[in-house]
Amino acid sequence: MKPASYYIYLMTNQSNTVIYTGVTNNLIRRVHEHKNKLVEGFTKKYKVDKLVYFEQYTNPIDAIEREKQIKAGPRKKKIELIAKNNPEYEDLYAQIIL
Repeated sequence: MKPASYYIYLMTNQSNTVIYTGVTNNLIRRVHEHKNKLVEGFTKKYKVDKLVYFEQYTNPIDAIEREKQIKAGPRKKKIELIAKNNPEYEDLYAQIIL
């Protein structure tokens, strides 16, 4: 049996002006929900539908702590994290559904 996976992820809108930080145990499902506006809230209101960064964890507590760390930090740190790993702000969704 493969170990469970938990993810922290950053998403943005098409103009890269809004950054959303989340945590989930099913990244494909959660990004699909954001892309298809299936959940009311921030991401639907601000049209956040582009996955630009994620990290994988086997321990849910580690994932939640990392999400809290990222959320507590300044926007500049989120931008630096994305720019370091995905400077073109490409939508990574196609990579995770393969």
